[in-house]
Amino acid sequence: MIPAWVNGTLKPVEKLAAHLDGLCHKAVSVFVVHDGQTLIQQRAAGKYHTPGLWANTCCTHPHWDEDPRTCAVRRLEQELGLVGVDPIWRDRIEYRADVGGGMIEHEVVDLFVATPETRPALALNPDEVQATRWLSLAALETEVTATPEDFTPWLKIYLAQHKGSVFGPA
Repeated sequence: MIPAWVNGTLKPVEKLAAHLDGLCHKAVSVFVVHDGQTLIQQRAAGKYHTPGLWANTCCTHPHWDEDPRTCAVRRLEQELGLVGVDPIWRDRIEYRADVGGGMIEHEVVDLFVATPETRPALALNPDEVQATRWLSLAALETEVTATPEDFTPWLKIYLAQHKGSVFGPA
């Protein structure tokens, strides 16, 4: 169950139902940036939407009444085995995007950025992530422009409309 707005009231809703009905719901996104490079992940092939596409470091939906930062820390560990980083809240963003298969992501996202002093060790959860890469902002933008079909809609939205929240001053 994820927190979604139904008739103006926040209620717990099944995740798949929220996406099929295009309900506005809470989400968390994290970018891990180290030494001018951003960690991106390729979503696992078994994901029910946008499988195999490249996304930001980590994104998910908080549990009912879960603090967004707690959620960010939890999912960094669950998806990437990434521990010991300090995600800092940067912005709250709302977007709506078609993610295929008759599903819509309509999210109110708490956006976090973590900037560890050393490149962190990763232990990928294969149910969530099939690969990762570190890219400079320029390289990421070049790839998104050249092959937009390889990237999730939300990553393209973040780069086009909210780049300052991620890559700007803290």
